[in-house]
Amino acid sequence: MSDKPREYCGIFGVFDHPEASLLAYYGLHSLQHRGQESAGIVTSSFDEEKDRKVMPMYKDFGLVLSVFDKPKILNKILKGRSAIGHNRYSTSGSSKNPANIQPFRVHYRKGNIAIGHNGNLSNAKQIRERFTRDGVLFQSTSDTELILHLIAQSKKEDQMDQIMDALQQIEGAFCLVLLTDDKLIAVRDPNGFRPLSLGKVDGKFVVASETCAFDIIGAEYVRDVKPGEVVVIDQEASDNGEPVSYFLEPKQGTSTSQCIFEYVYFSRPDSKIFGEMVDKIRRNLGKRLAKEHPINEIVKKDTGKKPVIISVPDSSNTAAIGYASENQKLGYDCKYDIGLIRNHYVGRTFISPGQKSREQKVRTKFNPVRGVIEGRSVIIVDDSIVRGTTSRYLVDMIRSCNPAEIHFLVSSPPIISPCYYGMDFPSPEELMANKYDRDINAMAKEIGVDSLRYLSPDGLVNAVKAANPSEYDYCTACFTSKYPVPVNFGVEKEENELV
Repeated sequence: MSDKPREYCGIFGVFDHPEASLLAYYGLHSLQHRGQESAGIVTSSFDEEKDRKVMPMYKDFGLVLSVFDKPKILNKILKGRSAIGHNRYSTSGSSKNPANIQPFRVHYRKGNIAIGHNGNLSNAKQIRERFTRDGVLFQSTSDTELILHLIAQSKKEDQMDQIMDALQQIEGAFCLVLLTDDKLIAVRDPNGFRPLSLGKVDGKFVVASETCAFDIIGAEYVRDVKPGEVVVIDQEASDNGEPVSYFLEPKQGTSTSQCIFEYVYFSRPDSKIFGEMVDKIRRNLGKRLAKEHPINEIVKKDTGKKPVIISVPDSSNTAAIGYASENQKLGYDCKYDIGLIRNHYVGRTFISPGQKSREQKVRTKFNPVRGVIEGRSVIIVDDSIVRGTTSRYLVDMIRSCNPAEIHFLVSSPPIISPCYYGMDFPSPEELMANKYDRDINAMAKEIGVDSLRYLSPDGLVNAVKAANPSEYDYCTACFTSKYPVPVNFGVEKEENELV
């Protein structure tokens, strides 16, 4: 329904806590925005009847609240003091295959092992072809399963050595949580594309894609998992309060490349990722937008009323506040107000009949506030435009409230290239910026506004670095087509998956 890129997954892990499955449940609930098609939890416990360690698992299609809707799932099925959880978003084909729902779990010669994966393996095609030649059978069409096969087929004797052997063979963008019979392992790829954080609750370690998953369970943020870091949490580490870390080296010619779009749109504003709060970064993007496109250069009509700045809730709220406050600081009279109300009770499965299905979905999700808009110059601030379809419907709705004029500002540059590092973007020709050959006036006409303005690529990077002077660089490939890791490797997009 949303005309936005989509994140593939959210991951969570907890080690040696008496309420492991419950913490995983709440953690996944906080990470719901990162994946909404399926959810799963695996725990590790000792089965006295079988006299061995077992890994109960429960997963299904749907939101976290609907998948884990019966208390017995957490209380009776998912027993154990350690757990990993996974939310999944997939592209169209793979979403229909239940075998692709994570976490994955196997039993092999070294015991049980389960995995949850966020990202894309850039060399998945080559690894799969190699395994196929060797007669390996696959349960799923997900590249995550390949990691388990690499571990199981490793010639190393020690399990940790097997895991490191497998990790050194994979390339691309990946954050992993692995659960063994006696360890929780958190992995972030050497380029650091995706965020992954380490925390503590009741003295026990937890890991999550974003720190909002810590807040809901009362955990404290300890630090980010570093690019290339393999954090191993076992009983000794849990007791001593210090996990053991190993490191994966980045491939030659590549650099650390944290996904800048995490700050622009994906992550929740109340999360701390890449070492800084998302809310702070987004406010800074809004301020930078005001410096590049101040209100006095945009508004053309004198209505006798202050121009009103409104956001497209919820991901652009703080950028709009930053834009309004910086304009006021620059001496331009304006006000920030709530001009669009979002209905938070609309699920992804809402079905609307008739020819105007997509437009009806937008109207079901948003409604304009006439009293805020009527007779005023309206500046809409949004975080991104992909195809432009949702933007056009929103503008039509706002236009029906009789504003004097409508201007659309975007707190990121035009999206011109697909992502190969774990995001679902449309093909290049579907992107509005490419469809209109980067002609801003033609794009403004397409979405029905008096003017359209974007934040510049340099403005984006400078605003992020000013708010977060991180030692690591950022990936801006979707805005610049400059890929930090080569992409001529035949990445298999998930729409090719079996159904």
